[in-house]
Amino acid sequence: MTSKFLRLLPAVAALFTISALAQTSRAATPPDAPGAAPSTTIPAPGGAKVGTINIQEAIALSNEGRRDLEALQKKFDPKQTELKSENDELEALKKQLNTQASTLNDEAAANLKGQIETKQKAFDRAVQDAQDDYGNQEQEIASRILKKMAPIIVKYSQENGFGLIVDTSKPWPQSPVLWWGESIDITKPVVDAYNAQSGVAAPAAPSSGAAKPAAPKSSTGTATKPPSSSQPK
Repeated sequence: MTSKFLRLLPAVAALFTISALAQTSRAATPPDAPGAAPSTTIPAPGGAKVGTINIQEAIALSNEGRRDLEALQKKFDPKQTELKSENDELEALKKQLNTQASTLNDEAAANLKGQIETKQKAFDRAVQDAQDDYGNQEQEIASRILKKMAPIIVKYSQENGFGLIVDTSKPWPQSPVLWWGESIDITKPVVDAYNAQSGVAAPAAPSSGAAKPAAPKSSTGTATKPPSSSQPK
C-alpha cells in the first residue's frame, strides 16, 4: 500500500494485540469438565499454515477506516490551505530578497532577512503542530478500528487452519518478511468480514478530477499534513 502520510500502529503493536486476543480466547476455553456440555468455541488449530495480513491496509480499506480517514482529511483541508498560503508568502519574500539583493541597502536587506527568518520559524512550528495533531487523531482512528478488527483476524485464522499470521504492513528490509504469495494473504477476507460486522456502508467514491492544493513544505522539505487518502498497493 502506498501511504502518503499514514502513520498507523506499528506492526509489532498490532501483532501484540492480536496475539493477546488469541491467547485470551484459548485461555477462556478450558477442557470440558466431566458432565459439562461440549464447548462450542473453535479451538486454535495449531496448524502449519502461515498467512499474511497488511494491518495498515486492512484498517485503511475497511469501510469504517475509509469513512473516518476521509473525514479527517476534510477536517484538515482548511489547515492545509492556510499553510500553503503562508508558504507562498514566505517564498515570495525569499524571491524578493534574491532578486533585489544588489539594490537593497544594508538596513533594508537586514529587515527583509529578519522577516523571512521570523516567518520561517513560525511556519515550521505550524507545520509541526499540524503534523502532530493529524497524526494523533489518525492513531486514535487506527487504534479504535484495530481493537475491533483483531478478534476477527483471530477467528478467521482459527477457522481456516492458520498457525501463524505475519503482518506485512512494512516492506522488507524494515520487515523481516522478504516475499509472500497473494494466496496466503488474508487482508481482503478480513476486511470483508469486518465490513459485514461493522455495518458501515462503503463511502461514496470521490468525484474524479477534484484537485487538492499541493502540500506546503517545512524548511526540511517534509510535506505538511493533512495527507492524501491512502491507496491500496
